[in-house]
Amino acid sequence: MRSAFHFFGWAFGFTAIGLMLALWLGFVYEHTFSGAMSFFFVACVLAVLEISLSFDNAIVNANKLSRMTPIWQRRFLTWGILIAVFGMRILFPLMIVVVAAHVGPWEAIRLAATEPREYAHIIDGAHVSIAGFGGAFLMMVALSYFVDAGKEVHWFPALERRLSACASVRGLEIGFVLMLVLFVVWVQPMQEERSFLIAACTGLLTFLAVEGIGQVIDRGSLSSEMARGGIGAFLYLEVLDASFSFDGVIGAFALTQNLFLIAIGLGIGAFYVRSMTVMLVERHALSEFRFLEHGAFWSILVLSVAMFAQTLMPVPEWATGLLGVLFIGMSFFSSVRWRRANPEPCE
Repeated sequence: MRSAFHFFGWAFGFTAIGLMLALWLGFVYEHTFSGAMSFFFVACVLAVLEISLSFDNAIVNANKLSRMTPIWQRRFLTWGILIAVFGMRILFPLMIVVVAAHVGPWEAIRLAATEPREYAHIIDGAHVSIAGFGGAFLMMVALSYFVDAGKEVHWFPALERRLSACASVRGLEIGFVLMLVLFVVWVQPMQEERSFLIAACTGLLTFLAVEGIGQVIDRGSLSSEMARGGIGAFLYLEVLDASFSFDGVIGAFALTQNLFLIAIGLGIGAFYVRSMTVMLVERHALSEFRFLEHGAFWSILVLSVAMFAQTLMPVPEWATGLLGVLFIGMSFFSSVRWRRANPEPCE
């Protein structure tokens, strides 16, 4: 059995580098030791926030990653972490400003570096669209897990068996999400209706597109060994990770308006989430803990509802993170109880 350091070594290294960068950034912006320490503290809080919001993401990633070939597992952990840290934590917020403020990339970088308040204001203005996209995508992820005729293990049998039986109704998940989207549009302020509707429908279509592309590729319709090895699953995981990142990136602006500090703090958290994913795969934790995956998908469903609710009222990120941890914790203890009641027979 490999040690914890084997799984978290890169995360520990990036944490040390990231926190030193946070201290340096604090001196650059505040020119005082207390200012540097405040940047250091915020980076730590952001890392913990990212881990708490994305622990369920690690479990879902592990489930998908366990079906990929070793080469695609390594690519997810190398290319994927670059996309997660630099793509979602730096380029994504910049692109929001480019689109929302109709400015060039360099101007967006200038705003982030010299006018963080204006930059944060533009990001906040795009919150409805981001929540609409992420909420619709994550809700489809959760419902597609529960509304599955082949699902045999049920954590909440009375409810999950009924959801599984609903798989015979074609397109039920899509219809439910669209119904909820229309309800949110109905109660949405008039000036936000169009933005939310377009974003939510785009999130739904993105899920369907990624699922379709992944199934076509991973069923071997392409003769390339690389394609059969898991490129479809890789695409699915990257879009899923992006959807989880939306909430953390937006919530981070409640703690600081400095883009570079946000990138450092959330980047540290992203490394730990990736490391947890690998540990869950190599130690076969999902097979050992029977209901852990169920808890993760219930957590995703709650997060998607919270993202829709955020377009109508303030929903603190700590609340959604706490609910996610609660579901995963309950599923963990349920798994432990089940193993004690059903011990494996001795060979």
